[in-house]
Amino acid sequence: MSILREWRAEIRRATSAAYVEYVRSTGIVEYRRTPGNLGAVVAIRDIDETRSEVVTLSWWTTMESIRAFAGDPPDRARYFPDDSQYLLTRPDHVHHYRSSDLDPL
Repeated sequence: MSILREWRAEIRRATSAAYVEYVRSTGIVEYRRTPGNLGAVVAIRDIDETRSEVVTLSWWTTMESIRAFAGDPPDRARYFPDDSQYLLTRPDHVHHYRSSDLDPL
């Protein structure tokens, strides 16, 4: 069993490609270098002409490994210095799910 960590926010659609690259070079790199991380992805969907939603999903072996990445409490969202240039929303918390299998259905 693993733990899926989900973070979502709204961003400016015009800067979505730049934000994905930024997330890959900050959050995704930090996820993957933290012991206990099993992988991570970032996805975007357009909401309307001006907004997109960004989702990062990461898989972890334990809540302790998530704490090593996020600090305490582990359900608090972690932000990086330039996030505010892109984000329209800035959720305080993430969601965690128990995952029985990493293989897609």
